[in-house]
Amino acid sequence: MLEMLFSGLFDSSTTSVISVLDFMLCIGVSLLIGIFQAWSYTYKTRYNVHFVRTLAIIPAVVCVVIMMVNGNVGVGVAVAGAFGLIRFRSIPGTAKEIGAIFIAMGTGLITGMGYLGYGVLFSVILVAALMIYSAFDIWEPTEVKEKTMVITIPEDLDYTKVFDDLMDQYTSKSELINVKTTNMGSLFKLTYHLDLKDPSKEKEFIDALRCRNGNLEIIMTNQELVSMTL
Repeated sequence: MLEMLFSGLFDSSTTSVISVLDFMLCIGVSLLIGIFQAWSYTYKTRYNVHFVRTLAIIPAVVCVVIMMVNGNVGVGVAVAGAFGLIRFRSIPGTAKEIGAIFIAMGTGLITGMGYLGYGVLFSVILVAALMIYSAFDIWEPTEVKEKTMVITIPEDLDYTKVFDDLMDQYTSKSELINVKTTNMGSLFKLTYHLDLKDPSKEKEFIDALRCRNGNLEIIMTNQELVSMTL
């Protein structure tokens, strides 16, 4: 009964079938490798927690894709094209959303090849892994201190040094990553990556910045939600 559950609908006598034990072993090792790679990525690196969790499951997704393709050139080309479409989505997605798309596509590939039992098993394992990462706050920072700030200033304000004292006072680390002109060149939009010393003083920090930029627009957001098109 178990063999029938995990056999492919389109299998023939010449088709090599992956055993359940081998399937579980490959996914398990892939998840362990993914966890190790995700941990190594976070070492002394500014990171997005959802990206790290997605990074931890991608080896398992790719592993299953390779097992299902199993030398079939036509399926391999179709899978490559389908995964390539992710980058052309019209709405920018977070790492968590992209990870969910990878899992859904991997599951669809398995069921499309006729392995319905493996499709269910793969989906349960990957969803359980993500739920465990979230439930135990794995790689979750204890307090959200990393922010991205977009501040608008008039063109006659020297942005290279005007906020230095405020950055020293309210942030442990600040980095100007983007400068953009707007409003026919009469304004600048500056994008900073910040590590706040005390998140409870965020409003006080913004009020101090407003006194410097003439009360023009200031946007403060979590780094995982920011779009560089601001």
